Amino acid sequence: MDQKTPLQALPEASPKPSKKSFVTSLMSPRTPSFHEDTYFVSNLKSSEKKSLQELKDKLAVSDSSSAAMWGIPLLGNDEKADVVLLKFLRARDFRVPDTFTMLTKCLAWRKEFGADGVVEEDLGFKELEGVVAYMHGFDKQGHPVCYNAYGVFKDKEMYERIFGDDEKLKKFLRWRVQVLERGINALHFKPGGINSLIQVTDLKDMPKRELRVASNQILSLFQDNYPEMVARKIFINVPWYFSVLYSMFSPFLTQRTKSKFVIAKEGNVAETLYKFIRPEDVPVQYGGLSRPSDAQNGPPKPASEFTVKGGEKVNIQIEGIEADATITWDIVVGGWDLEYTAEFVPSAEGSYTIQVEKPRKVMPSEEAIHSSFTPSEAGKMVFSVDNSGSRRKKVAAYRYIVCKSAPV
Repeated sequence: MDQKTPLQALPEASPKPSKKSFVTSLMSPRTPSFHEDTYFVSNLKSSEKKSLQELKDKLAVSDSSSAAMWGIPLLGNDEKADVVLLKFLRARDFRVPDTFTMLTKCLAWRKEFGADGVVEEDLGFKELEGVVAYMHGFDKQGHPVCYNAYGVFKDKEMYERIFGDDEKLKKFLRWRVQVLERGINALHFKPGGINSLIQVTDLKDMPKRELRVASNQILSLFQDNYPEMVARKIFINVPWYFSVLYSMFSPFLTQRTKSKFVIAKEGNVAETLYKFIRPEDVPVQYGGLSRPSDAQNGPPKPASEFTVKGGEKVNIQIEGIEADATITWDIVVGGWDLEYTAEFVPSAEGSYTIQVEKPRKVMPSEEAIHSSFTPSEAGKMVFSVDNSGSRRKKVAAYRYIVCKSAPV
């Protein structure tokens, strides 16, 4: 199997807008981006080390002296216990009394809620799995990624079925905690390891008024009981009314939480996600190459990224394909809206180029192309993406595998 390197450079950062809207102001350089802690006690300031020890001392003489979280005894006197305690301390700026209060309330909530056993429960939300909230792949640093999309609840019947009364809402919140706990089970709880998630929230078609109560409860529950569990919050398909949503949630958010935000308007989804997540791990509906069925085939095959500038046509050539060998490929362009074609060019003189896929306009709503071809003679494949009709740069990715025919 042979694979070419990308023909273009990695995606560049989007140019700064000439005027700052409310959304772009959230990304102002005056607001420092979130810096994830490594959880090495040796890296702490002396005052922070003192706070950690004081918290342990308070726990030791409390009713929570034998308590554990995520299977980790809080006074286990090991690195994992320090990681958990430091998450709570950092969420309260190392103020020991506030941290102790938060920690004991969280322990009480976990016991009452039955959080330790929720992962194994069948809560009956099969229709929401893989649609509303789900774990899917990892980012470039290895953080598990949790996707959230509430657009399905614009359907009133669906909304009533899930949120129709307090009991239904309570059950949904339990399911939402279950999804988060599954993601937390993939964390290392180890200094220098992967100790937090990436959260991607799709705001497309989200019925903001109807979901206000549920959203507030989810936000409050997660902030109170899962401190420092999210390394970055990426909002995609951000609509014009995001300012309303943000002002609604803002009073509940700490400055540290706000510093984790990344904003992607509709049309910039793939470009934004590619900065943090490899295209082979990005779901196809967001401009990536990952389909739900891929998980059954082991780790995803790596893809090559490239960019297609406005007014540019890019050709990807895969040479050395033998006769009767089958080439299978995936290709995607974030936001598409350009022309795509695939040809096979035989090596022998006098042979004709074969149009494998006729030139066609691929619309923005379309997902990654998955196709294959078996030539009767040796040659090369050429994929073309033509962005001549647009001034806008687009991010793209492709991958392929060539399987030689079995000997007769």
